[in-house]
Amino acid sequence: MSEKNDGANRDATKRSARERLQEERQRQKTRDKRRRTLIVASAVVGVLCLATVVGVIAANTGKSGSSKGGPVVAPSGATGKDALAIQTGKPEAKSTLTVWEDFRCPACKSFEDNYRDTIHELEAKGLLKVDYHLVRLIDGNMGGSGSLKAANAAACAQDAGKFTEYHDVLFQNQPQEVDDAYGKNAKLLELAGKVNGLDTPEFRKCVEDGTHNSWVGKSQEAFIAGKFRGTPTVLLDGKNIFADEANPVTPQKLKAQVEAAAKGSGGTGADTGAEKASPSTGSGTKAGSKASPSATKASGTGSANRSSTGSSTGSSTGSSTSSPNGSAGD
Repeated sequence: MSEKNDGANRDATKRSARERLQEERQRQKTRDKRRRTLIVASAVVGVLCLATVVGVIAANTGKSGSSKGGPVVAPSGATGKDALAIQTGKPEAKSTLTVWEDFRCPACKSFEDNYRDTIHELEAKGLLKVDYHLVRLIDGNMGGSGSLKAANAAACAQDAGKFTEYHDVLFQNQPQEVDDAYGKNAKLLELAGKVNGLDTPEFRKCVEDGTHNSWVGKSQEAFIAGKFRGTPTVLLDGKNIFADEANPVTPQKLKAQVEAAAKGSGGTGADTGAEKASPSTGSGTKAGSKASPSATKASGTGSANRSSTGSSTGSSTGSSTSSPNGSAGD
């Protein structure tokens, strides 16, 4: 009888241990889920801030480059001070997002991958316009000419009314930071084949001649003058969206803020001017493609010490760094 009781006790103990283990596993799953949620919410900022220090270094080292020589030829429809911004979205949109980017900057890719769909959606609704400033920070830090040549090619795409599509393709196919693949015109022309109607003799000549190289150099000088910390530097109506690292503007918050601004102004023509695309983009909207965020330690999150708004923002700013808050692209 005693043996039976002992056996029953052992069985009960085993069941109790299993139950406790199951409960602990369930609690761990709950904790893991919360942790994943927090990670997703802060992923962009974490990746972008990683390059802040490198961005400061890049601001000093990226001043060199091969963009000098030849007249400054702004791409078609360029806007802002010194015509250094390529604007997408509807001009009458209430809110303006100012983005300083380098096509070789991993943190810029991270920003684009995380915010692309939201930006495209807001542009399509007529609630947001975006002023893109293209710089060549990574070239100065890592060597090569991919930042410069990719920016020139994007400006050539702007001439063809295909900036938005080609801009997205460049970030979606971004090579490793140490790989200067974009320094080869053949690669840039190959990627142009992914954009319907872009690969034309005119576009090829613009790319191969470096038509807008000096314009990219001018944008670089503006970035340096603005004393931004790196790329991407991202400003919403002049305010750095990543300035508060503990409470960054996520894609959801960006959408909420832009929509609130539109309501506060009594509407922004979201349903009007459907045919009035920005002169800088063929359709005024982007084909929101999804890509998983990835950034390198050479870029961070647009942390601008000085901000400028609208299409004229930062035209007198510029630098050789890259970070989503303003981090440097090595």
